[in-house]
Amino acid sequence: MRADRSLGAGESRIRVDVAGRSLELSNLDKVLYPAAGFTKGEVIDYYTRVSAALLPHLADRALTRIRYPNGVDGQFFFEKNAPASTPDWVRTERLPTPGSSRGRDELDFVVADDLPTLVWLANLAALELHTPQWRVGADPDLLVVDLDPGAPAGIEECCAVAVLIRDRFADDGIACFPKTSGRKGMQLGAPVSAGQSADIVSGYVKRVAEELERRSPKTITSKMAKRLRPGRVFIDWSQNNAAKTTVAPYSLRAGPVPAASAPLTWPEVEAAAAGEPGVVRQFTAAEVLDRLDEYGDLLADLLTVGPPVPIRNRGSG
Repeated sequence: MRADRSLGAGESRIRVDVAGRSLELSNLDKVLYPAAGFTKGEVIDYYTRVSAALLPHLADRALTRIRYPNGVDGQFFFEKNAPASTPDWVRTERLPTPGSSRGRDELDFVVADDLPTLVWLANLAALELHTPQWRVGADPDLLVVDLDPGAPAGIEECCAVAVLIRDRFADDGIACFPKTSGRKGMQLGAPVSAGQSADIVSGYVKRVAEELERRSPKTITSKMAKRLRPGRVFIDWSQNNAAKTTVAPYSLRAGPVPAASAPLTWPEVEAAAAGEPGVVRQFTAAEVLDRLDEYGDLLADLLTVGPPVPIRNRGSG
């Protein structure tokens, strides 16, 4: 990213060249994470530095953004439709929106396939980037499991459940990969064949969740009711619903510190499951960048073609 001129004291706007696109960035010194003093300029810098790993996970997927124009302590809003000010070079796709709370059958979604679009979104204070489990015009090619701990359960308990799910999926020839949510829980993702509907994928994950709940009812629940969650890990199989989205790998999250959804290694998850404290936690943006330098993209295999999910449980007729 090249600036046409440096940002002087008190200057609120600067024009930059990003991969051949001219963008005007504004209020780079505006603090978006007050408790950490993390500014909009630092948000843009983070997304620029993480872009090589992040963009392949966003490619061809309709983005839902959560924008915090006045920082994480201010009002925020979900945004699916492309704003009126969207540059003509930003890719948009008109897609159906089943169950829209605003009664709209279709919206023009932004698709972030390149760095200029990512920088443009960061300049709009779109801190959180959420994607569906399918690419534009295709069936789901990702399976997602969201692990939500009910206090006093925490990230270590999520890791223990993640290992159980990994091993259970492996019985069906499905390889899954862990990441933190950037908040209190974590998620698993698995590449699956794009020839099956969201209902089929969701049904499979639900059956596995119910099976593991029967096996460990004191530590796992597959049911939505919040009254059942204290002390347990909720395996949220509904993330695979066609109307749901999941926070993208490397996306920032709104909170006291600029944490991001961080890919994990399975040895880290196993160590946390065994009770080793601090191995898995919600990593900050700076830590995620350091981990990316050390490991590369630990979720690169999510971009491969996976197997179909079983229609029935093992041993069923």
